[in-house]
Amino acid sequence: MPHPPHQSLQVAAVQSFQGRQAAVPKPRVPARVEDGPWHAEAVCRRDEAGLFFAPSKEPTAARLSREEAAKRVCARCPVMVACREHALLQPEPYGVWGGLTAAERRVVLARMRRRAAELRQTPGAGPIAAAG
Repeated sequence: MPHPPHQSLQVAAVQSFQGRQAAVPKPRVPARVEDGPWHAEAVCRRDEAGLFFAPSKEPTAARLSREEAAKRVCARCPVMVACREHALLQPEPYGVWGGLTAAERRVVLARMRRRAAELRQTPGAGPIAAAG
């Protein structure tokens, strides 16, 4: 199965060493395999991966500009939601995925963890209480 268009650094490193070492960990795969290869339809497949991942020692202004450009690509992508879900479920530690930067994904994940903890602490909190 092909990997998403802008792979994490870990997956790229694993691929480059596959076959050379006996104990190479398997690369991560999307958690929702049953949905099919969502990344085959990703608009970013036609763009340079450098737009989605920061070069080393990138100045802040350049990073912000690059991330905004990547987000514009994501905004027109038909699989943006699936990409975002993948990045949150894995979780992808680097790059722009599904229109969110790594920092933005950390905020989303923290909110999700807080909400889950609140629901566990609330007596009688079921699906109906969670929806409200």
